[in-house]
Amino acid sequence: MLGPLLFLLFVNELPTWIINDMRMFADDTKLWCRIRKVTDSVTLQQDIDSLSTWSNTWQLKFNAEKCKVMHIDHSFETEYYMTDGLTRKKLECVHQERDLGILVSANLKSFQQCTKAAGTARRGIAMVRRNFKRLDVDDFKLIYRTYIRPHLEYCIQAWSPYLAKDIDVMERVQKSATDFIPKLRKYCYADRLKLLDLTSLKDRRERGDMIEVYKILNGKERIDSGQFFQVADDHYSLRGHRMKLSKKRSRLDIRKHFFSQRIINQLMLLTQRLLILSRMHMIGIIGHQKPESLPVHHLTSTSK
Repeated sequence: MLGPLLFLLFVNELPTWIINDMRMFADDTKLWCRIRKVTDSVTLQQDIDSLSTWSNTWQLKFNAEKCKVMHIDHSFETEYYMTDGLTRKKLECVHQERDLGILVSANLKSFQQCTKAAGTARRGIAMVRRNFKRLDVDDFKLIYRTYIRPHLEYCIQAWSPYLAKDIDVMERVQKSATDFIPKLRKYCYADRLKLLDLTSLKDRRERGDMIEVYKILNGKERIDSGQFFQVADDHYSLRGHRMKLSKKRSRLDIRKHFFSQRIINQLMLLTQRLLILSRMHMIGIIGHQKPESLPVHHLTSTSK
């Protein structure tokens, strides 16, 4: 266990060499900057040169063959190079790349990731079909939750599908899996889910979003909530509450369905319901109390 710790200490100073934004996870490093004109790419090239200088100084070489460039929402003819020993290699430009198990495309759509996740889950279904001739409800739920569904929900907050075709690709996998149990094949998909005590994948994604928002807003995770959410300015008004968040205007569907945007309407609806229920609960408690047990100011206001 000492090796990973020493590696992190070794690369800890790397961000101090960089001008633009940078993120690191283990031995993966990502650099990015906003390109408004061709000359904006100069600072990004300077960062790449700084990384090459750092790697040559500390003898921790970058693999130039695995370093890729992805242009997102711009068409400038920019090229980037990395020094590898005595040679200077041009970095390959790609439209799709796998990052921490997720396929990221230049248009930021999740179609490729949905197809990949569905394919992996279907291979799991085929493996189960080859090894199990018949399953009862309990065995199916154990196998499905352990070996099939996790492929459909890995890091789902980052690539949650919003197009109908992508949602259908994911949902058909679970529909196909419920065919395992012979006695349930005569029922429709919705009835199968009820009998198996399961929910649709779309409902599970919405529930997972709500759980993640709760953990971020309440400090359950080491994430700055200001990176995703901003408290509304009118949270003190008659229609507001302390959990009310502001929703920024979105021009593109990609932004509209991003995690921090798509969750706000659901969060506000849930929060309002909880507030109404809590107020009704308090009214019910007060209504069932005896008059002598009520505070003086309540009795006064009632007499008026």
